[in-house]
Amino acid sequence: QVQLVESGGGLVQAGGSLRLVCAASGRIVSINAMGWYRQASGKPRELVATITSGGNTNYADSVKGRFNISRDNAKNTAYLQMNSLKPEDTAIYYCKAQQYDFYYWGLGTLVTVSS
Repeated sequence: QVQLVESGGGLVQAGGSLRLVCAASGRIVSINAMGWYRQASGKPRELVATITSGGNTNYADSVKGRFNISRDNAKNTAYLQMNSLKPEDTAIYYCKAQQYDFYYWGLGTLVTVSS
């Protein structure tokens, strides 16, 4: 089993920044992709950004140019730098990791952007 713990969420004003951290632990052999997803109240969970172990990234159109995903493979940690935050970015942000054919989720961290 792999455990994921997110941190860094909180309350921020529109235009502000936050940095989310996802730390993986447990039976780690080789984590391939890591990603961030979010779920706003009353809406389905959606992809925010993903990054492979080789550093290839993918972003949702709604966050391109504002968010940046990165990872430290040696620490099994992924980061999401969020800039120019908007009220519509308010959601619970979840970390997801893939190891071989298994997928793991964290419990999420709440991001609230006030207008």
